[in-house]
Amino acid sequence: MTHFAVVAPPYYSHFQALQALAVELIGRGHRVTFFHQSDAAHWLSDPRVTFRSVGANSHPPGSLARTLHQAARPDTPWGLRRIIKQMAATTAMLCNELPQALADNSVEALLCDQMEPAGGLVAESLGLPFFSVACALPVNREPGLPLPVMPFAYATDERSQHMYRGSTQVYDWLMKPLGRVIQDAALRLGVPPRTALHECLSPLAQLSQTLGGFDFPRSQLPAHFHAVGPLRSPATPQQGEWPIDGARPFFFASLGTLQGDRLGLFERIAKACKRLDGQLLIAHCGKLDAAQERRLIDRGATWVTDFAPQQWALERADAVITHGGLNTVMDAIVARTPMLVMPIAFDQPGVAARVAYRGVGSQLSRRASAARIEAALRELLARPLSGFDALIDELQQAGGVSRAADIVEAAVVSHATAQAHTL
Repeated sequence: MTHFAVVAPPYYSHFQALQALAVELIGRGHRVTFFHQSDAAHWLSDPRVTFRSVGANSHPPGSLARTLHQAARPDTPWGLRRIIKQMAATTAMLCNELPQALADNSVEALLCDQMEPAGGLVAESLGLPFFSVACALPVNREPGLPLPVMPFAYATDERSQHMYRGSTQVYDWLMKPLGRVIQDAALRLGVPPRTALHECLSPLAQLSQTLGGFDFPRSQLPAHFHAVGPLRSPATPQQGEWPIDGARPFFFASLGTLQGDRLGLFERIAKACKRLDGQLLIAHCGKLDAAQERRLIDRGATWVTDFAPQQWALERADAVITHGGLNTVMDAIVARTPMLVMPIAFDQPGVAARVAYRGVGSQLSRRASAARIEAALRELLARPLSGFDALIDELQQAGGVSRAADIVEAAVVSHATAQAHTL
């Protein structure tokens, strides 16, 4: 059996998706160890998954909270630049620390989140097989498509194509701090030169939570790219404690684990739902205090909680108001729940554009007024959405975490066979 390392950015949703894959592999007899700064260990809930801390000097215990707080506030060019520099510092730390840590723990293969290039760089330098996992929208670039972090709708006219090209140049300029770290690490590790995330992907297997039918139309993905759908452990029955009145609309609002402190946005959502005589459950992921919860109730929310069983809420909701995190959107597709996406950062604008393009919801600025939110929700309630049927059919064929593990196991064997033939 194989000992896998997992290398990912220190974000809850990424760890959860990769933990589901790890648990599946462990169930098949493999070992899986996550490597990151010590603070990230608390996101792993299955005791069979092991964790090894690295970077104690540059990323000491207690430092991740500040990083996550800043990551939740990319509201200015300076805030965005700060996040990129933090990403670069994490990548530099992992590139420095992983070679010895992987050797010390007898790691044989790596599962590498697409958003953290260190895993692929180090694996390549050590001659270890590695597999890229797109927990967010795939970073694979393709001419004629906007980058996943961009809010643009899909179009083929020359004006749109010019806009895509220009925005890519701006993105690459903003990402220069990370690009320099990637370039320096490649030189030091003795691998071919590169400067960007999409140049650090696996030549063996690439796995994506994004369905092909949800993404914009693509034609140039590599043959070893596999859209497996949401990476989830087998579902356990969920039960909510909130008595929903079936005679009135029910809305669920969640802005994810990073953005749950957006009180002003939640207030506008609450006012909008009140105007619709709707029931609103807000899950703020532990980011608001009791006084802020009461304020949201005063504004029109029916229930406010830290965490709610998401699939339970989505299956009962007439619509979900979300920031556009890919995990939430994929879960909403599974539940056939119309979405109002109000993106804030990262790939969320790109997710919102795809929700609208594929006919499973609509998008709105996070700065929209309560009246605009009310109108958008009213429209979602009034018109049928045509996009769910095709996506549900695709989900049933995608395979999820089981197929992902099949692909990884087959690629390990294929790599070992190829290596043996070269000896």
